[in-house]
Amino acid sequence: MNEQVTIEIVNGRRFPVGAERLEKGMHFRVWAPDRKVVKLAMNPQGEDIDSAHPPNTVELQAEGNGYFSALLPEVGVGTLYRYLLDDDPQPYPDPASRFQPQGPHGPSQVIDASTFNWTDAAWPGLEAQGQVIYEMHIGTFTHEGNWAAAAKELPELAALGVTVLEIMPVADFPGRFGWGYDGVNLFAPTRLYGTPDDFRQFVNQAHAVGLGVILDVVFNHFGPDGNYIGKFSRNYFSTRYECDWGDALNFDGPNSDAVRDYVLANAEYWIKEFHLDGLRIDATQQIFDSSPEHIIAAVVRVARSAGAPRKVLIIGENEPQIAKLFLPPEQQGYGIDALWNDDFHHTAMVAMTGRADAYYSDYRGTAQEFVSTLKHGFLYQGQWYSWQNKTRGTLSLDMAPVKFVNFIQNHDQLANSGSGKRIHLLTSPNRYRAVTALFLLAPQTPMLFQGQEFAATSPFFYFADHKEEIAYLVARGRSDFLAQFRSLATSEMQARLPDPGDPLTFTHSKLNLNDRYQHKEEYALHRDLLSLRRNDPVFQASQKSCLIDGAVLSPDALVIRFFGENPGDDRLLVVNLSRDLHLIPAPEPLLAPPGDCVWNAMWSSEDPQYGGLGMPPWPINGNWYIQGESAVVLNPVNQPKGTVNHEQ
Repeated sequence: MNEQVTIEIVNGRRFPVGAERLEKGMHFRVWAPDRKVVKLAMNPQGEDIDSAHPPNTVELQAEGNGYFSALLPEVGVGTLYRYLLDDDPQPYPDPASRFQPQGPHGPSQVIDASTFNWTDAAWPGLEAQGQVIYEMHIGTFTHEGNWAAAAKELPELAALGVTVLEIMPVADFPGRFGWGYDGVNLFAPTRLYGTPDDFRQFVNQAHAVGLGVILDVVFNHFGPDGNYIGKFSRNYFSTRYECDWGDALNFDGPNSDAVRDYVLANAEYWIKEFHLDGLRIDATQQIFDSSPEHIIAAVVRVARSAGAPRKVLIIGENEPQIAKLFLPPEQQGYGIDALWNDDFHHTAMVAMTGRADAYYSDYRGTAQEFVSTLKHGFLYQGQWYSWQNKTRGTLSLDMAPVKFVNFIQNHDQLANSGSGKRIHLLTSPNRYRAVTALFLLAPQTPMLFQGQEFAATSPFFYFADHKEEIAYLVARGRSDFLAQFRSLATSEMQARLPDPGDPLTFTHSKLNLNDRYQHKEEYALHRDLLSLRRNDPVFQASQKSCLIDGAVLSPDALVIRFFGENPGDDRLLVVNLSRDLHLIPAPEPLLAPPGDCVWNAMWSSEDPQYGGLGMPPWPINGNWYIQGESAVVLNPVNQPKGTVNHEQ
C-alpha cells in the first residue's frame, strides 16, 4: 500500500483531492509539488475574497509527497475559498473544486454531496445491450438551458423510446455559453446549468422514468482560459506528446501518479456523487500513455468499481477506429463497451447528400457500404484511407453489434456542415425516412442528437464564449478547419460562417420544443421505428448476436435479412435510395420467403402517417417493384390459398 492510499484511509476521504466533509470537519487537500507553501484563503460567510472582504488564511500541512492538506472543524458548506501559492499574491481556485459559482476565474465553493436525498436505490444501472442513446447539450436543449427545464422533458424522451441520455461535457468553462469541451474545472459542473444538486436532481428524475444518464468527459486536454492547474504543478502536463487542442495530460512521465489519481478520482466522482450510469470518453486517440495499464483502461476499471453493484456503461470516441479499445482486459484491451462509428455516419451522409468531400472522400454511400457496416461495424479495419494517406482502423470483424454506436447526426457533424443545418434539410424527405429506418433498425446501438426525433428547425452551430484574444483564435481556427471542405473554403461561405463567440450563434442553436408537435409525422416515424426495434423479437435478437445477412440489389438498393430465433420467423428490410427499381431478375436467395410463406409488408417509410405518399400492396407473387427512396419491412405470413406454389 503506497503512502497516498494510507493517507486517504486515515482521513476518511472518498477522493484524493478537493474539499470534503469528514466527521470532524471540512478537509482540504491539493497536489502542488512545485510549491513549498500552500495557504487556504476563505470567507466562511460566503462572500467573495477581495479587498473589501479580506480572507481568513490557513497554511496547509505539507504531507511530503506533493500533497498539502488541512482539517478545519469550523468551515461550513457554502464557504468560498481559493489557494495562495508561495509568495504569489494572486489566489487560485481549487483544481478539484466541486463548484465555481462565479465561473473558473472566481472562488471555489465548499459543497456537501451527502445531503442530497436520492430516491433511485432500485435503479440497476446500464448494460450495453438494448440501448437507444440521445445526445443532449443542456444549454440548448430547452429555452431556459438548465437542468430543471431539461428534467421536465424526461418523461417524453422515455415515451419516445430513448433509454440513455449522453450529456455533453459539463466541467465548468469560462463565458456565458459553450460546448463544454474546453472545460477547466473537471470536478465542478458548470454554474450555467444550475447547482450540483440540480444536476443530481436531473439524474434522479431520469432514473425515476427509466432513463440512464452518461456524461461526456474530456481527459485529453484542459481549456485555454481559466486553466490555473499549471500554477500548482507543470507536472500535470506532458512535453512528450502533442495534443490537437492544448497541452496533453501527463499520464506516464515524472510525477504522473498524482495526475492519474486526479483523473481516476474524477471518473469515480461522477459515478458515485452524481449516480451517473457511465461515461463517454472524448477523443481517446489524443489521450497518450505508455504505462503498463493505459489510463483509459484504468478509467474504465475505476468507473465500473465505483458503480458496483450497478452496471456502468462506457462509450468512447476514437477516430482511428482501433479495436483494442473495446477488447476486454484479458485480451490486452481497454474494456470500453462501445465506440462511436463514424463510418456509418459518413456513408449515410454521402448517400443522402451526394457530397463526398474532405473526410467523406473515402465513402461512396452505396448499398454495399451499408450492408458491410451493418454486418461488420467499421468499414475501415486496416485498409488504405486516401484522405489521411495511411491505413485506418484495425480488424474487428467478429465484434458484436453492441460494440458500435451508429448515428446520422451529432454535435460535431451538424456544426461541421458550416450551415449547422439538420440532415433532413440537406436531402429529400423520402430518402431521409429510408435512411432513418436503416439507422434505427440496424443491430448496432443507435444514437439520436437532440431534436432529431422531430426534425428540429433549429441549426446546431459551434459556439464558445471566450475573451477577445482567444475568441479571435478560436474563430480563425474554426474557419481553417472547415476549409477542408472545398465549398466552405470559398470566400462566400467563409464570410457566412457563424461567429462562435456571437451570442446569437448560441441562441439560434436552442431547440424549439414546439417542433415536436408541429412535426408530428417525423416524430411518429422515430417513435414507431424505436417501438419496432424494441418490441419485435426478430429485431431484438439481431442486436444480441448480429443474426443478419445482406445483399446488394442495385448500386443504391439493398436487402438486410434478420434471422429470427425461431425457424422461418425472419424479417426483411428492403431499402432503395434511388429511383424505382423493378427487380427483374432476382437471383438473390436472401429474398426467398420461408417455406409455405409469402412476404407481407408490415412497415413502410412511405406510410402517409410519416409524410409518405403511400405504397402499393406488396405483391404475393411475381417480381418486386421497389419504390424509389423508400424502406419497407417485410415479415413472413402463411401463403394464401389459391396462390401459386413456390415449388411449381
